[in-house]
Amino acid sequence: MKRIHRVLALAAVSSVALATAACGSSGSADDNPDAKVTITFWHGWSAPNEVKAIKDNIAAFEKKYPNITVKSVGNITDDKINQALRAGGDKAPDVVSSFTTDNVGEFCTSKALVDLTPFMKKSGVDAATVFPKAQREYTQYQGDQCTLPLLSDAYGLYYNKTMFAAAGITSPPKTLSEFDADAVKLTKTSGDTYSQLGFMPDYHGYESTITHFGAQWNPTYFTSSGKSNVGKDTGLTSAYEWQKALVDKLGGYSRLEKYRTTFGDEFGSKNPFMTGQVAMSIDGEWRAGMIKDSKSTVDFGVAPFPVPDDQADQYGKGYVTGTIVGIASTSKKQNAAWRFVKFLTTDTGAVVSFANAIHNVPSTNAALASSEVSQDPAFQTFIKIAQNPNSSTTPSSPNGGAYQLTLQNLGYAYESGKTTDLQGGLDQAAKAIDQAVEQAQ
Repeated sequence: MKRIHRVLALAAVSSVALATAACGSSGSADDNPDAKVTITFWHGWSAPNEVKAIKDNIAAFEKKYPNITVKSVGNITDDKINQALRAGGDKAPDVVSSFTTDNVGEFCTSKALVDLTPFMKKSGVDAATVFPKAQREYTQYQGDQCTLPLLSDAYGLYYNKTMFAAAGITSPPKTLSEFDADAVKLTKTSGDTYSQLGFMPDYHGYESTITHFGAQWNPTYFTSSGKSNVGKDTGLTSAYEWQKALVDKLGGYSRLEKYRTTFGDEFGSKNPFMTGQVAMSIDGEWRAGMIKDSKSTVDFGVAPFPVPDDQADQYGKGYVTGTIVGIASTSKKQNAAWRFVKFLTTDTGAVVSFANAIHNVPSTNAALASSEVSQDPAFQTFIKIAQNPNSSTTPSSPNGGAYQLTLQNLGYAYESGKTTDLQGGLDQAAKAIDQAVEQAQ
């Protein structure tokens, strides 16, 4: 199972500094894909079931294209990928995969990865038909489709059925006002701490980021000209205000922070939802598999994360992100590499088998609708979130996810009371984001 912590991923992107890569062909590669050739594929998966799934897909590809051999190298970090893309040479990979969608803007603007649009046109692949809207958005930058989606992650609401029943709550909340009321009802205090917390809204909490929450308002982070829009987007403002209000309703920042320090590792068996320390959490599709694998006794349910009350008709949407794959511009085997990328990302059988094997959401419309994809009820909830046309993602930027860190830092200051002027903070954030993007270009 792929395990992603997007906040940690964001922290890593600041070290990325891609230089303009050697001349890429962007679809005009002249290598013969029918010749006998070996291509190198670098990826980040490392767990035994993940590696097996990769090998199974490679075997299926090599059976279809017996002239192409794929040399797979796993457990590769983004830093190593970036170093290799800068250096080029015979030891550099032809195809690379990354868990960090935030680097797409850098990959595209630096030309480290080729624009796949010409390849898709030659192969008759219509991205708008093949991939859902959110997946298309996080794999390109200003029209440069330098990556394609290779499985997705969708975020929703996990809730403890036993705690719900004890509190007299009969169904998961659909609107944020219902959610807030349930969070308060499910919270039990013990002195200056909690014996049970309805929900952890603290931005230091697991997956409780402004971008995950903000997706329920579908904010516009940048204008069409690439300028920051965070100081003008009313939805983003509402997301900050909602989170701060819930922090206050549940006992305040200091009390929540103290309780948070008692939590175990996010990806271990001591995750606070799995231990019963919190009654509800925002998390991805992988959590259900982790709960079952850990033999946790928590009786849980899954639902879409609640929406603002004035958007009740859009209930079912959520935040979507995922894994990306692209072709190195330094590769001299780009046509052969494209055949492999096309197979991994558009072949329904390959996408479905890979999704089922590592418990991630498929990334094509056909695979999402396939009867062969896991029919587990919890997993199907995330399938529907990924299919929802109102689901959204965070757009790419030339300097990676730096703008998201700026927004998260504002969240830390606002929830703790260090900043009381939210509009002023957003205006300052917009200026800082624009200055950082300008320096990166």
